[in-house]
Amino acid sequence: MKIEEKIENLISEELNKNGFRIINVKYVKESGHNFLRIVIDKDEVVNVDSCLVATKIINNILDNKHLIEDEYILDVCSYEKGGNK
Repeated sequence: MKIEEKIENLISEELNKNGFRIINVKYVKESGHNFLRIVIDKDEVVNVDSCLVATKIINNILDNKHLIEDEYILDVCSYEKGGNK
């Protein structure tokens, strides 16, 4: 199982409880930095505050599980309907 699948499995239940859906999870290296990008959506508008709530949920789970040993930047963002996925 890929790291993205493991992460999605770990965080999806708690995010769902808080009204979020996961659109995409990617773990990539760009310009020498590791990024964990998680795209979320929900029935209401996803704004900066929503992304902050989701980030706290994700951080709490990932900090306890230590799935990623390397340093990384967590990037939680919203899904733009009709845009790129």
